Amino acid sequence: MHSLLNALLVVVLALNLFALGTSRIITVIKVVSLQGLLLGVMPLLIEEHLALAAVSASAAAILLKGLVIPTMLLRAMRDVQIKREMEPLIGFLPSMLLGALATGFALLFATALPLASEHTTPLLVPAALATIFAGFILLTTRAKAITQIMGYLVLENGIYIFGMLLVGAMPLVVELGALLDLFVAIFVICIMVNHINQTFSSLDTRRLAALKE
Repeated sequence: MHSLLNALLVVVLALNLFALGTSRIITVIKVVSLQGLLLGVMPLLIEEHLALAAVSASAAAILLKGLVIPTMLLRAMRDVQIKREMEPLIGFLPSMLLGALATGFALLFATALPLASEHTTPLLVPAALATIFAGFILLTTRAKAITQIMGYLVLENGIYIFGMLLVGAMPLVVELGALLDLFVAIFVICIMVNHINQTFSSLDTRRLAALKE
């Protein structure tokens, strides 16, 4: 089980770099969807005996992260008719290099943290830190609102990986509440994206500076 979990975490890290290196927004959405499906399976692999909390958290993550939220974002993208992130603040290759650098530092230094040393799957903490940083890069360096939403989702995926360290002790209501908050936030953001596009004829968030004038 732990070898399979480590393999899935490696795939999640590779998906982080792929999301940072592509300009096609639909590809980023599919990458984040696949990442959500993989994260949904992981709680079932951590515990030796399946508990209701792990099964429920897994089902909720697969449904929301892997299916519902990506579908909403694909529909929003079709409504606003955009396909690519054209002018990021940091280019795609430098973004990948930053993500790879963050992954390397996470692998080197996260093992010294107490949670990493105590857990039987040492890749959990480095993968969580690297995923959070990848999400932060997407969130802060991309100009299109939908790509920034992807960054928010990837960042939340990293937090979700951290949460799996405590899946046995974490109350089920806390995990499901976090997923519900995420779903509501994405629902509201998709509505805002449509309104921004209708008002400004663009999803480049840098043009919102016009509101100051």
